[in-house]
Amino acid sequence: MSATFNFKGKSVFIVGGTSGINLGIARGFARWGAKVAVASRKQEKVDAAVAELKELGAEAYGVTFDVRDSEAVVEGFKQVSGFFGGSIDVLVSGAAGNFPAQVNDMSTNAIRSVVEIDLLGTFHVMKASYEY
Repeated sequence: MSATFNFKGKSVFIVGGTSGINLGIARGFARWGAKVAVASRKQEKVDAAVAELKELGAEAYGVTFDVRDSEAVVEGFKQVSGFFGGSIDVLVSGAAGNFPAQVNDMSTNAIRSVVEIDLLGTFHVMKASYEY
């Protein structure tokens, strides 16, 4: 099954959009004509994703921040808003932390990282996005 959507003139921001499912989502929006921004913790992943999205014909932008740092998230949204020229039409909060291990093999710090990225990170992204 194939679906085609028209997102020309729309701005899409995908936090965690530099790998996995979220990069696939970014590719889809790029193919459908959206202006796409992605965020991740690692600059090299951001650069690679932006280059790929541009190859698909999208206007693309990337920003680097850690969703656990609320001030960095706020600053990232300011940068992305500047790229978009204002508002954000679609937001995907997809940053996630995980460790492919059995629970008995995980430390408290490993679980703490997952909770901070997945739960607090999502809160930081949603809160920062409100004004856009």
